[in-house]
Amino acid sequence: MEWRVQAIRGATTVSENTAEAIREAVTELLDELEAHNQLEPDQIISAIFTTTRDLDAIFPAAIARERPNWDNVALLDVQQMHVEGSLERCIRFLIHVNTPTSNDKVYHPYLRQAKNLRPDWSLAQVSSPVPPAVQSLR
Repeated sequence: MEWRVQAIRGATTVSENTAEAIREAVTELLDELEAHNQLEPDQIISAIFTTTRDLDAIFPAAIARERPNWDNVALLDVQQMHVEGSLERCIRFLIHVNTPTSNDKVYHPYLRQAKNLRPDWSLAQVSSPVPPAVQSLR
């Protein structure tokens, strides 16, 4: 089977700037990423997390680093560029994974208020009850 590098994007929001709220949101986002794309941590090459300037209670990468088998994933946190009127308390990621080339359907998790960032992806993914990674195997 031939493999290639694939980029996966995703985002979520948090209710408040606390370590607990950020931990809950990042965990939920990464759980969605792994479950819907049927990813194992050893397939993940790197992850870049961005946060809006109103989130500084904890690094999202520190939360990811605590996940089982994420110890070899290159992780980076950066602050998202501020644009007046943009979504507040938002965490985004760009994750690079090794995946089979036959797996052309990728699920990009946009959760909570972040669903509004990419309604084109959210609607396409919500309309299908079966995760895209599973659909491509059919």
